[in-house]
Amino acid sequence: MKLRIIETGLFKLDGGAMFGVVPKVMWKKINPPDDHNLCTWAMRCLLVDTGDRRILIDTGMGDKQDEKFRSHFHPHGDTDLLLSLANKGYTPAEITDVLLTHMHFDHVGGAVRYVGEDLVPTFPNATYWTSEAHYNWAMDPNPREAASFLKENIEPLREAGQLKFIPESEKDVEWIPGIRLRFVYGHTEAMMLPIITYNGRTLVFCADLIPSAGHLGLPYVMSYDLRPLNTMDEKKRMLEEALEHHYVLFFEHDPRISCISIQRNERGRIAMKEMVDAEQLFGS
Repeated sequence: MKLRIIETGLFKLDGGAMFGVVPKVMWKKINPPDDHNLCTWAMRCLLVDTGDRRILIDTGMGDKQDEKFRSHFHPHGDTDLLLSLANKGYTPAEITDVLLTHMHFDHVGGAVRYVGEDLVPTFPNATYWTSEAHYNWAMDPNPREAASFLKENIEPLREAGQLKFIPESEKDVEWIPGIRLRFVYGHTEAMMLPIITYNGRTLVFCADLIPSAGHLGLPYVMSYDLRPLNTMDEKKRMLEEALEHHYVLFFEHDPRISCISIQRNERGRIAMKEMVDAEQLFGS
């Protein structure tokens, strides 16, 4: 098995929304905002190459949205999904599976692209994976999340016959050898966290449960979260487990840090121990 970090670019979100009830005087030290109170965030995906399968976890925002949409989120950077894959030696046709942690636009937008005037799956030979509960949630969103679920990112996958469902479970689901999935419900309905085990070590793809290293503290919960108290409970469980078993945490949105190990600091709180080079650690 090999892991390859796939950087799909950067975007901006309101700092207050990203850090919730935490005062700006505290969070601005973690991710300094611009004059409009916007902070820069990554859209970092992960490719798992098992030899037989090439599994892409999340797809970033993509580049098909109009200028009005882009003016809200300011996508930028010197790479994108397909360029990053090409730099790692992969073509879209070689991707066999796309695991969507959830269908907010910054995680699923790259799953679909325009060919002429038609929206089609970016990866023509891939099966796209979600759960039925999350798919139904995304297709009939509540007013709070409606702006995050864009049907043009979702419907073409189903219409192409490339979307399949993973059954929900209260316990971790052994999806394929070496990858189990945990369903969490604080950020949105039935978000999936891939937990990848290889060569005696385990990496957790934190998705939006812990979007950055700056969100390790339990009160650091995004205002975007549907059920923030659930997020705190789910995060506490994951961090305690990661501490006990020496997991590596993978951050999808941290603009500078991709992976870390954790420790309990002198105040008894879970904190970053050191940055980890995931490709060096997991690559064969």
